[in-house]
Amino acid sequence: MSQKQKNKQNQAPKPEFIFQRRNYLFMFIGLACMALGFILMSGGGSDDPNVFNPDIYNFRRIRLAPTLVLIGLGIEIYAILLNPHKKKND
Repeated sequence: MSQKQKNKQNQAPKPEFIFQRRNYLFMFIGLACMALGFILMSGGGSDDPNVFNPDIYNFRRIRLAPTLVLIGLGIEIYAILLNPHKKKND
C-alpha cells in the first residue's frame, strides 16, 4: 500500500453536523412564519359567552393565518431537504 492510503486509514473521521448555517437560517425563517400565523389566529373571543362575535370569521383568522402556517411548514421541509454541500456548476 502507498503511504497516502495508510494515512487515510489511520485518521479518524472528522465529525460533521448534519445541517449547516443555511439550513438553520431557513428553519428559523419557517419557525418565525409559523409563529406569526399562530399569533394572528389567536384572540378575538367574546367576554360574554351568550353573545356571538362575528370577528372570529374575518379574513385574518380564516385565510391569512392558516396560509402563513402552511407556508412556514413548507419552508421547514425545504430547510431539512436543502443540501448545503452541493456545488454550483458555473
